[in-house]
Amino acid sequence: MKEYLRELPAIHAVQNDNRFTALQEESDIPYSTLTKWIQDIIHHIREQMLNNNWEQESPTKADLKNVIFTMLKQKSETFRQHNLRYVINATGTILHTNLGRARLSQKAIDQVVLTAGNYSNLEYDLEQGRRGSRHQLTESALTEITGAEAAMVVNNNAAAVYLILRTLAYKQEAIVSRGELVEIGGSFRISSIMEESGAMLREVGTTNKTHLFDYEQAIGDETAILMKVHTSNFKTIGFTDSVDTGKLVKLAQKHRQLLVYEDLGSGALYNFEAGDEPVVSNVLKTGVDIISFSGDKLLGGPQAGIILGRKELVDKLKRHQLARVLRVDKMTLAALEATIKSYAEGDDNDIPVIRDMSLSISEIQQRAETFVEGVRRKSKAWQFNIQEDTSQVGGGSMPDVELATLVVSVCHTQFTPQQIFNRLRTGQPAVLARLKHDRVLLDFRTIATCDIPVLIDCFAGM
Repeated sequence: MKEYLRELPAIHAVQNDNRFTALQEESDIPYSTLTKWIQDIIHHIREQMLNNNWEQESPTKADLKNVIFTMLKQKSETFRQHNLRYVINATGTILHTNLGRARLSQKAIDQVVLTAGNYSNLEYDLEQGRRGSRHQLTESALTEITGAEAAMVVNNNAAAVYLILRTLAYKQEAIVSRGELVEIGGSFRISSIMEESGAMLREVGTTNKTHLFDYEQAIGDETAILMKVHTSNFKTIGFTDSVDTGKLVKLAQKHRQLLVYEDLGSGALYNFEAGDEPVVSNVLKTGVDIISFSGDKLLGGPQAGIILGRKELVDKLKRHQLARVLRVDKMTLAALEATIKSYAEGDDNDIPVIRDMSLSISEIQQRAETFVEGVRRKSKAWQFNIQEDTSQVGGGSMPDVELATLVVSVCHTQFTPQQIFNRLRTGQPAVLARLKHDRVLLDFRTIATCDIPVLIDCFAGM
């Protein structure tokens, strides 16, 4: 193919083509950007030819120019798309880590939009007429609903764990059960975060059993914290035992300056009937010194790490230099405050996570039937079957809980299940379904009512 290198058009020849002008006017992409893309495309084709990887036989200048414009148009279409896009979650996993976990309530969305589009009192005390602190914006709502003395928000729960250990146990021991050294998403391990913080990890007990005497025997002059980690993302069953927070608090009270810290992971403000997730307010009543948990899991808010506990300890965290590194922005604070206030005002069902977990079978069936009837009115190529199945909570929460649901199994006259699955995934918008036993399944527990007309159009246009 090297002999066809001379057929590659010059850059100015591509720029002088009417298709270049039309593409620039249609896309509003700058002239310089389109020129750079042309250079890249021609370089790519040249490399393919030099390596004998160009598949087109005997290409002419006109052929190659057509290829360049095809690639240029594809590049411009990709460029105009946002990388972070709307996805319809048909998997049935409510807190899908890969799909952004918790959806925000409408109140939270409205507050984010209002805050993002206007100036705000992010760090200004309107009553005193002086500089304020962003920590105060959510603290009163969090302490009111949980009963904590003080509160602080950082960018995620891993950051909360790191800040707490770095501030309160730096170069000192943090004692934790071996059975609680969990690995969270993306291969991040509690033990690794502890070590990075500068705290000295002291493991006690065994994988399946840890007793109170294990902690008691490990306490020494270097001990700063007794740490408990709620294993939200897995369950150990059978011959097991662990020490509850209340007993650790009583043990710590025997030793001066010894703190008890519990990493709750998911952190529930609502008493879910399913599972055994501890309610934050109940954990605080044990007398624990400090706790932390995520904002975008069972809480149903934005990504955040929420720290609650004794005022003197939280104030110490706020003064640490890392507090600025790990702080959250105004939109996160706006969403979090609105979410917390929904709990305080008794509007729990306004929060999508709680609403989705509480959906009845009849509500799910109504959604599924609306979808099936809508597609059947527009296309005869599909076959549907509504059947029983189970959904899951996800996000490392309640791994042993299965929620009864209804799914729609879909078949097409021309496409295989794998082809249907792939077309849905790469469509606009993307639809993430289940592919199970060579069947494409749509779980209507996580398909919102507002998603259904869009989903109908996706299927009708396929």
